[in-house]
Amino acid sequence: MEPTVPLPYGPTMTRLLGPLHRGLGVLNRRVAVPLLRSGLGPLLATPATGSLLVLRTTGRTSGQVREAPLAYALIDGRIVVVAGYGRAAHWFRNALHDPRVEVVLPGAVLAGRAEEITDPEERREAVVTLMRSMGVIGRLTVGDVAHASTNRLEELASTLPTLAITPTAVLDGPYDPGGAVTRVNLATIGLETAVLIALILRSLRRR
Repeated sequence: MEPTVPLPYGPTMTRLLGPLHRGLGVLNRRVAVPLLRSGLGPLLATPATGSLLVLRTTGRTSGQVREAPLAYALIDGRIVVVAGYGRAAHWFRNALHDPRVEVVLPGAVLAGRAEEITDPEERREAVVTLMRSMGVIGRLTVGDVAHASTNRLEELASTLPTLAITPTAVLDGPYDPGGAVTRVNLATIGLETAVLIALILRSLRRR
C-alpha cells in the first residue's frame, strides 16, 4: 500500500513504514483482532500505548466485511480514528465509499456512520487528541504534539486524514448475554490465548 502523498514522518520512520506495516498486519490478525472480538480488548489498553478498536467496513470492490484494528479517541461523543498511512489506507477508502460501519470497542460493539473530518480546526484537534492518547507510540511516530507548532500540526492534520464515527445503534457484543465473555473463561479459551494473557499481565505488573 503506497501513500498517495508524502507522510509527515522523519527519515528513519519513513524507511520503517513498509516493514512496520507488514509486521503490524500479522500481529493485528493473530493477536489484536481475536482479543477484541472475544472481549479481551482491555488487555491491550495501557496509558503508554492507548486503546484499540476494530473498525469493520465493507470492501468497496469485494463487498465483503473488512476488519482493521486502530487506535482511537472519543471526542464530543464520536469515535475518532486516524489513517496513519494516509488516504491510501484501504479501511479509510472503504469507509468513504460506504460510511455504514461497525466498531468493536473493548467492551461494546456499535453500528455507526463514518465521515471524514474536514474542518481545519476540528481536524487539528482530532490529530492532537489521538496522538496524545497513543502515549509513547504517538511520540515515537510524530513527536510531541502537545508542544508542536501550528505549521507542524497542520502538516499532520492535512496528511493523516481522520474519520469521526457517530454511533447509531448498539449491537450484540462479547459482554452481552450469550456473548463470548459470558460463554467462556480463561480455562476454555485455548492455550495460545491464555499464554498471551499471562504474558501481558506479567509485563503490566513490571511497570
